[in-house]
Amino acid sequence: MNRRHFLCRTFAGAAVAGLASQLPLSWSVFAASPLQPKISLAQWSLHRQLRSGQLKVLDFAVKTRRDFQLGAVEYVNQFFADKAQDQAFLRQLKQRADDSGVSSLLIMVDAEGDLAALEAKQRQQAVENHYKWVEAAAFLGCHAIRVSIADNAKTDALEMQPAAVLGLQQLAAFAAPFGISIIVENHMGHSMDANWLATVLQQAGNVGSLPDFGNFSGDKYQGTQLLLPFAKGISAKTYAFDDNGAESSIDYQRMWQLIQNAGYQGYIGIEYEGENADEDAGIRATRDLLLAVANHAGR
Repeated sequence: MNRRHFLCRTFAGAAVAGLASQLPLSWSVFAASPLQPKISLAQWSLHRQLRSGQLKVLDFAVKTRRDFQLGAVEYVNQFFADKAQDQAFLRQLKQRADDSGVSSLLIMVDAEGDLAALEAKQRQQAVENHYKWVEAAAFLGCHAIRVSIADNAKTDALEMQPAAVLGLQQLAAFAAPFGISIIVENHMGHSMDANWLATVLQQAGNVGSLPDFGNFSGDKYQGTQLLLPFAKGISAKTYAFDDNGAESSIDYQRMWQLIQNAGYQGYIGIEYEGENADEDAGIRATRDLLLAVANHAGR
């Protein structure tokens, strides 16, 4: 059955195809099914609302539960970059999530230096810059922080591999007593090469991955498959949808099968990046697509 037919059949006339504001008619079936994936919401999905001030950072978890009926969130440090050590702010952030019945899963950390820098002092500074986010994540009850490595693609990839391993190992050693995992996303630069990143993770040891469906320099399906053995999170990237609710550039049925084959049972985080549609509608469409794919696979 092709994607067009399976989506039409799965939603059975629900208005998902039009990025509808309401839940699909079959939501209660999904909610009661063991096949329902664990879905979280990445804060980046709402970056326009956050940057414009339409949405406050402290209201993110509240909106996640109220508007999308989701129970887990992934924060992005860009939206509270100066608050990592602000205990009053973090306490409010945690309380808002707790009061909404929302789990705080991780913090995506950017702009704190390159953990794969070749120069030892520069790399050590980057490691130390991440310490405050490890502590903030532990305070919020998260299990991990997501980091980026080797964003500077101008430096030789092979030369950066051992530096990346050292930087990740140092940060992981600091994070371990806090119960925080260090996980790497295929984000920019050399990390978009799944073979390169998988080699780094294999050598680093106690470091995980956060495969992002949309951030590979090569084949996205092969890349996802390579990173899934290390996965402690997944970013379900979406950009646009066809008339039947399928993602226009990513085969979600194929991605779901890869996830199942890998035995991954953690959260799948919605990361909507569409530029020409309402963020709320795009998030709902991504959520409903994940539910549809999971339901279809279990038939």
